[in-house]
Amino acid sequence: MPVQMSRAFYSLLCCLILPCLAAVGATSAEDRFQTSNGDLVIHPVHHASFVMEWNKQAIYVDPVGGAKLFGKFPKPDVILLTDIHGDHLDAKTLEGLIKPETQIIAPTAVVQLLPDSLRKQATTLVNGDTNISGQFPIEAIAAYNTTEERLKFHTKGRGNGYVLTLGGKRVYISGDTEETPEMRALKDIDFAFVCMNLPYTMDVDQAAKPVRAFHPKVVFPFHYRGSDLERFKQLLGTDAGVDVRIRDWYASDSSASR
Repeated sequence: MPVQMSRAFYSLLCCLILPCLAAVGATSAEDRFQTSNGDLVIHPVHHASFVMEWNKQAIYVDPVGGAKLFGKFPKPDVILLTDIHGDHLDAKTLEGLIKPETQIIAPTAVVQLLPDSLRKQATTLVNGDTNISGQFPIEAIAAYNTTEERLKFHTKGRGNGYVLTLGGKRVYISGDTEETPEMRALKDIDFAFVCMNLPYTMDVDQAAKPVRAFHPKVVFPFHYRGSDLERFKQLLGTDAGVDVRIRDWYASDSSASR
């Protein structure tokens, strides 16, 4: 006979969890969008990690935290890695996820850190290059710090952001970056994943400026621990025509992330 949760325990659970989510108006529900070749389904996982499903392809971005965290998703066909830090690159998690045909896309500095078992499945993509060998084109966008005191965190040329074209929709993934000319110059972005956390990337004021400049149709704040997401939403306002989707990227883990 199944064990029923007591009313008192349920009430306590709600008291502990709901205020945390309400603080940012966050939800962890998947988002589904139509493309010319089937739906694009977006699943937040944790911090900088998420999964996209499209056209029978499972696309993982910076999977970390152990393979079990991704157990409900199909095995990855493509894995995009953005930088060398542990919240983006976790070889043990990758080894637990890949299948023989999985393609790993990463910048040079990341590929150099992969064990041989993973490196043989990796394709190096440097800033400004495009990979068209797979099911969809992948452009590498420079991701780096621009503020003097933060230059030590992410040097120009080391990390990648990415733009994917999936069924006629363009998806931008910022990686770890501040506002850059490359970000401001983006065109025709449908869905954008934009980082914001100090001191490593940028604050919400910095993040809102380039988003207003390249005005994606939808923006997902992510990699946002400690950021004021309601202020980010207010800074974008309604005149930019950007749909801000606030999701809970920290439901699975309350530990600190860099």
